[in-house]
Amino acid sequence: MIHVYLMPGMAANPSIFEHIKLPKEKFVLHPLSWKIPETAESLSDYAKRMLEEVTEKNPVLLGVSFGGVVVQEMAKQIEFRKLIIVSSVKSKSELPKRMRFSAALGLYRLAPVSLARNIDTLANYAVGDKFKHKVALYQKYLSITDPVYLNWALEQMLCWDQITYDNRLVHIHGTSDPVFPYRYINNCIPVPGGTHAMIITKCKWFNINLPKIIEN
Repeated sequence: MIHVYLMPGMAANPSIFEHIKLPKEKFVLHPLSWKIPETAESLSDYAKRMLEEVTEKNPVLLGVSFGGVVVQEMAKQIEFRKLIIVSSVKSKSELPKRMRFSAALGLYRLAPVSLARNIDTLANYAVGDKFKHKVALYQKYLSITDPVYLNWALEQMLCWDQITYDNRLVHIHGTSDPVFPYRYINNCIPVPGGTHAMIITKCKWFNINLPKIIEN
């Protein structure tokens, strides 16, 4: 059996992978959950703690967005079968200019991450079915609102200093990603029309293609 460990994006819970269905006779999926970071914990040390949840040898590591950064740090510490990132970046050079600017000036310290904790309040003022549907999705998938975690994760994402990356890495990226624009991304498998949330919205693409990507 091939064991696939799935790391969600920033503030997201494992339910973002609920529509990922791989053949059960070959694959076992292990969705991971975020841990609250310890005081002044480095990304490398955090990745080491996340590896406590990886109990199978030679696993596949797949991470979405900031989870893609975390699995890259995890992969530096173990032997793995496959390393896959989705809607993420391989190095700091792939971050959009606005993020690099924020990191350089330390503006991330001023980011209103507290807004993520107010999603329930936002739901009370939702007007119109379309808006209410979007809020419901945020409530379902973006449930990690601990301020310690959010501030830590934002800093780690913006200040990640990786320059080179493992040449075995497989990068899957949507051509319509507004968070990490496709024009900044190199050497990836493009998903036409894929947005930052394509692990959910393009789940059929992943269910068809992931088995081949993992086994090749």
